[in-house]
Amino acid sequence: MSNSASGMAVCDECKLKFQELKAKRSFRFIVFKINEKVQQVVVDRVGEKNESYDDFAACLPADECRYAVFDFDFVTDENCQKSKIFFISWAPDTSRVRSKMLYASSKDRFKRELDGIQVELQATDPSEMSMDIVKARAL
Repeated sequence: MSNSASGMAVCDECKLKFQELKAKRSFRFIVFKINEKVQQVVVDRVGEKNESYDDFAACLPADECRYAVFDFDFVTDENCQKSKIFFISWAPDTSRVRSKMLYASSKDRFKRELDGIQVELQATDPSEMSMDIVKARAL
C-alpha cells in the first residue's frame, strides 16, 4: 500500500487494475473512490471492454466525488487508430464540501501512482466531460 501526502493510502488493487487496463487493455474504464473510514483509495467499478463512454459517464454518482480512468479509442484526421488514457477527477457541485476537499488534496499523489495517464480532465457536471470535449482533448 502506498501512502500519500494527504494521509490517503492507495489500495494495491487500484494499481493492478490500472496496469491491466494500460498493458492488456482488459477494461474500458475504472472508477475509484476514497473509502473515508479507512482513508484509502479503492476500486469502485470496472468497465468491461465492450462498455461505452456513455456507460462510463452513467456510473459516476450525481452527488459524490470519484476518480476515474478511461481508455479512449479514436481515429485521427490522418485516419490512424489511436488510444489515450484519460484521468478524470469527478467532483459534482452537489457533493459534500469535505469530500471535494479530500479528493482535491489526494488527487496528485493518487495520479502519480497510475503511471501512463496521458490526459487529465476535471469535471463538476456531465457537460464538462462530454464526448466532444474528450475528443478535442485526445487530438
